[in-house]
Amino acid sequence: MTAKHILAIDQGTTSSRAILFDEARRIVAVGQKEFPQHFPHSGWVEHDPEDIWESVIWSVRSALEKAGLEAGDVAAIGITNQRETVVVWDRATGKPIHNAIVWQDRRTAALCAELRDAGHEPMVTERTGLLLDPYFSGTKLAWILDHVPDARARADKGELCFGTIDTFLIWRLTGGQSFVTDATNASRTLLSNIDTVSWDEELLSLLNIPAQALAEIRDCSGEFGVTDKSVLGAAIPILGVAGDQQAATIGQACFKPGMFKSTYGTGCFALLNTGADRVASNNRLLTTIAYRLDGETTYALEGSIFVAGAAVQWLRDGLKILKDASESGALADKSDQEQAVYLVPAFTGLGAPHWDANARGAIFGLTRSTGPAELARAALESVCFQTRDLLNAMHRDWSGANGDTVLRVDGGMVASDWTMQCLADILDAPVDRPRILETTALGAAWLAGSQAGIWPDRTGFAEDWERDRRFEPKMSAETRQEKIAGWDDAVSRTLSKP
Repeated sequence: MTAKHILAIDQGTTSSRAILFDEARRIVAVGQKEFPQHFPHSGWVEHDPEDIWESVIWSVRSALEKAGLEAGDVAAIGITNQRETVVVWDRATGKPIHNAIVWQDRRTAALCAELRDAGHEPMVTERTGLLLDPYFSGTKLAWILDHVPDARARADKGELCFGTIDTFLIWRLTGGQSFVTDATNASRTLLSNIDTVSWDEELLSLLNIPAQALAEIRDCSGEFGVTDKSVLGAAIPILGVAGDQQAATIGQACFKPGMFKSTYGTGCFALLNTGADRVASNNRLLTTIAYRLDGETTYALEGSIFVAGAAVQWLRDGLKILKDASESGALADKSDQEQAVYLVPAFTGLGAPHWDANARGAIFGLTRSTGPAELARAALESVCFQTRDLLNAMHRDWSGANGDTVLRVDGGMVASDWTMQCLADILDAPVDRPRILETTALGAAWLAGSQAGIWPDRTGFAEDWERDRRFEPKMSAETRQEKIAGWDDAVSRTLSKP
């Protein structure tokens, strides 16, 4: 029987998942495994690449076993991954020379400030659409090369490979035969020119990165290699790759300019499709590649919130006022509405539109009667306020974004009706939750499935998108403005001073 199943590998910040889809794009089975987080210093976040690899293979095998399938039943693989997280490994052995430095890591803040002070940021932004911030991969790579003994000399000799997580996984899956990445992951490195979709010599020179350490950039849908039979038990083509937020944009079928999606996981990432237009932001948003298909690049404006679901995790693991993250909405619903409590979750700095790496979290409005319910409400509302800040900045940046935006949402937090209603209220805009919440994996699967000829093209895929529920705003304009004014004041008090 001809293989008809599509395997999506979704390698995230805290866990790896493998999701099997059938020919009708239904989820057949899911395998998932968490892996440890490492925090060697304040503001530093690392992963052991071997933990990532083992969690991916375990998840794939688990999904196949649950579905009663063999690797040979999989027609193609699509990969999506946590972006900006970097790995450097030995080209001969495939062994990493250092832990992966995670997108949340802030250790290169001083280097970024030094480069900004030297006047390099306008050139970097013009070529990459990004800002000089520790969030992105390039300065992380420079740090590894500068701090691991002999790393820079070995890189200059061509002995080392640099990659974001997609590249590392493809290398391992193909037995070292494919050293490739896709346009979306490359666009987040500070090293790729998003106009030419190629590594930029001046950017490489700025960070002293040898070109031979970098993978070949390809479109999001195409041939990325074939798995070595010894890895999964069959030779399976890898036909789709996209960074997690771009994959979610694809999974939400946001193929038309003006469509807007926001993913709520550890962080929150909002993308607005601007089509073939590369829109420069005047409000410190990012210009990024949404996807590249058939040699044509589609751009997006992106806003990144570093802490979304992580704020709920903090309530659970740090304050221990929740046993499970899913309890947050019900707890918030019990809060005293008369208390104006605000949490600014700048645990690792503030992302767009502030980009303040030195800001730190703060709570405002505490009283003697403030308790767990009010803190839960403040945590969930903080995500909604931050989304509003992003959407407003996007509307100011691009005339193609109108005031009638409908937000398509996905990620773990959107299962909470309370949070989604709060989001609609704060935005004063409808919020659409899809029937399939696994949109990140779905996007990666579509890239592979359409390339394999098993799934429909863009038009057919968009027509199949289904809404689970629409949340309409119910809050009065007066209450909304009062809440927003309180949030703006709280943020202004949290920002670091120049």
